[in-house]
Amino acid sequence: MNFDYDVIVVGGGAAGLTAAGLSASLGAKTAMIEEKKLGGDCTWYGCIPSKTLLKSAKVAHTVRQAAKYGITTDGPTVDFEAVMKRVHSVQQNVYNEADAPEIYEKMGVTVIEGQGSFADEHTITITKEGMEPQTLRAKNIVIATGSRPVIPPIEGLETVPYLTNETIFSLKQQPKKLLIIGGGPIGTEMGQAFVRLGSEVTVFDFGERILSKDHPELTSILQDILTGEGIALKLNTIVKKVEKKNSSIVVTTEDRRNGNSFTVEGDTLLVASGRQANIETLNLEAAGIDTHKRGIIVNESCQTSHHHIYACGDVAGGMQFTHMAEHMAKVAVSKMLTHLPMRTDGRHVPWCTYTEPEMAHVGETEEVLKSKNVGYELYRFPFNKIDRAITESETEGWIRVYAAGFDGKIFGVDILGVHAGDLVSEFALAMRNGVTLRQMSDTIHPYPSYALGNRRAADQWYVRKQSGTLVGLLQFFFGYQGKVPDTSDPDRIV
Repeated sequence: MNFDYDVIVVGGGAAGLTAAGLSASLGAKTAMIEEKKLGGDCTWYGCIPSKTLLKSAKVAHTVRQAAKYGITTDGPTVDFEAVMKRVHSVQQNVYNEADAPEIYEKMGVTVIEGQGSFADEHTITITKEGMEPQTLRAKNIVIATGSRPVIPPIEGLETVPYLTNETIFSLKQQPKKLLIIGGGPIGTEMGQAFVRLGSEVTVFDFGERILSKDHPELTSILQDILTGEGIALKLNTIVKKVEKKNSSIVVTTEDRRNGNSFTVEGDTLLVASGRQANIETLNLEAAGIDTHKRGIIVNESCQTSHHHIYACGDVAGGMQFTHMAEHMAKVAVSKMLTHLPMRTDGRHVPWCTYTEPEMAHVGETEEVLKSKNVGYELYRFPFNKIDRAITESETEGWIRVYAAGFDGKIFGVDILGVHAGDLVSEFALAMRNGVTLRQMSDTIHPYPSYALGNRRAADQWYVRKQSGTLVGLLQFFFGYQGKVPDTSDPDRIV
C-alpha cells in the first residue's frame, strides 16, 4: 500500500505541534494540517493571552496596594488599548519563536493550511476556500483538533453580542460592566483580571462555589478574596434569559435555593461555560472511529478504535490542559513509531487556576480518597508561616497534602497560594517517582523560598511521629529532662 506520509497530524495546537515535531525527529515523513494559525487555543485564545492580561492586572493591583509596602503613589491609570496591544505582542512573539510554520518546516514537517477530514481510515481530504480539495494518504494519523467553547441553551443568548475565550482578547474597549456566565478557571481568571483593570464584574455560576473541582475549604478562601476585590459572585444561580435593552445586556436569573429571580445589567457578556471537542468536521464515520459525548474514544496509549489512528488533547475528551495535550502527543507518537508499550499518566496530572492567589492540585482529591475509604492523613501548612510569603505580604493560602501516615506515601495535594502552580510541580514529581513525605522533609530546600513551604508541609509527617511514648523512652534511656510534647491535637502545625 502506497502512502504519501508516514504520519499526518490533523490540527496544529499544543498536541498537534508536539506530535508533528516528535514524529519528524524520529525520522517519520510528517505532514501537519491546520485550518487557522498554528499555536491553537493556547497561543491565541487561552494560556498565553490570559496570563499576559493577568500580569497587567496584577501590576495595576500592586500599584493600588503600594502603600502597604511603604510606597506612595497616586494610583494606576489603565490604558486598555495599550494593555491589549501588549497581549497581542506577546502572542505574536510566542508564535514567532515557537509556533510559526517555518520552524516546523525546518524540522522536516510539511505544514498544510486547510481543513482536514477523513475519506477513509488512511486518507485525509484537505479543503480550503478558493482551492481544489487535496487528498493525502498516511500510514498513521494523529487527530489533534482541540476544543471550542460550549454555548449553553439560554433564552435570548443568540440575540445579544457575547464573548468567549476565543473573542475576548480582541476587545477594543474596556468593559464598564462585565457579566460572566461560569465560575470555572476562565470565569474566575478573567473576572479578577478585569476587576483589577477597573471594570465592574459579576460572575454567575450554577454551583454553590467557584472552581468546583478544587477543595471547598480553599475555594471558600479564594471566593472571599475575589469578593473583597470587588467581584460580585452570584452562586447557586440559574441564568434563565439574556436580552438586549438599549445599550445594555440584561441577564435574568433564578436563585436555586429559593426560586427568587433578579436581573443584572452590563455592557459586555462573557460566556465561560466549558468546552467541547472539535469533531464535527472530521467525517469520523468514514474512518469508523468511535466517539462518546465528550469526544473521541481512546485507550491509555491514545489509540482510537483503529490502532494506527491516534487522538490527543481536548479532542479525546479528557483533561483539557495544554500540558496534558503535550503529554498525550508524546505518548501517542512514541507508541506509534517505536511500538514500545507507552501509556499516558492520568494519575499525576497537575492543574492550576492562575488567579491571585493561585489554586493548584495534583493526584486524588480528598473527596475521592474518602469515597474510596483510603487510609490517609492530612498534613497542612499555612502560607502565613512561610517566611518568604511573610516578607512579600503574600500570606493567604494553604498547602494541603493527603498521605499515608505509616510511610508518608503521597496520594494528592491541594495548594492555594502564591506560585501554587510551581509548588505543586514538586509534589507531582514526588508522586510519579514514589518520593515520600519523609524523603521530601529530608531534602534541603533553599531559605527563604516559597518551595520551603513544601518541605515544611512534609515536616508535619515527622511531627506526627513524635509520640509521647517515643520521647518518654528517649528520656528514660538517655536521661533527658525536657518537657514531653503534647501530640494529642492532630491539627497542630509545627
